[in-house]
Amino acid sequence: MNEFSRTEMLFGKAAIERLAQARVAVFGCGGVGGYAIEVLARSAVGAIDLFDNDTVSLTNINRQLFATHSTLGQFKVDVAAQRIADINPQCRVTTHKTFYLVSNADEVDLTVYDYVVDCIDTVTAKMELIRRCHRMNIPIIVCMGAANKVDPSSFTVADITNTRICPLAKVLRKHLRREGITHFKCVYSPEMPLEPIIDPSDEVESKGATGRPAPASNAFVPAAAGILVGATVVKDLIATDGDH
Repeated sequence: MNEFSRTEMLFGKAAIERLAQARVAVFGCGGVGGYAIEVLARSAVGAIDLFDNDTVSLTNINRQLFATHSTLGQFKVDVAAQRIADINPQCRVTTHKTFYLVSNADEVDLTVYDYVVDCIDTVTAKMELIRRCHRMNIPIIVCMGAANKVDPSSFTVADITNTRICPLAKVLRKHLRREGITHFKCVYSPEMPLEPIIDPSDEVESKGATGRPAPASNAFVPAAAGILVGATVVKDLIATDGDH
């Protein structure tokens, strides 16, 4: 008996061994990424690389798994690494205190990963990660926007060609199609985003880094998206070639 005995009862010993041998990269350790990491850690994934340069802030607490009052100011990748170690001490965790950008993409060797998880907020960075994984034939799952939404049950796994309504998915489809990239797996919701209710007196929350209103969110929508992302990675990693 071990911490993953109940998982082995569902998927079998061979599947657990495949997970233990897998190395997964997670780009973005916030609301969605945090819950995806939790699923990977609790599913016996043997090696996880974490990419994020952000620290835990007070406004993260409402929705991010690694955000508590005791972790305020700490790097999210460090908090995540400690949590993974508490869950699965055998997991090999590598932290990268960096934001993945077009300008530093060459510094990341994606070929060492069995799967890439994209929970990045920046459109240009998402596209760069997708195109590089496409070129190198590395499995990737891309999470679309979870902000300003209230229905966790609307999230689903789909090929990018089958997405609808989601503004971010539309942008990615349009730009990547021009480069011949028409298929990749994503988690998205067709729910129309709501307009945030902005208090004009709250300058911190009324303006994000771009000067636009900061996105609104809650405890359950990013969690649902992240769990779905993590679950998809786990199922893909344990599937035999005939199961895909």
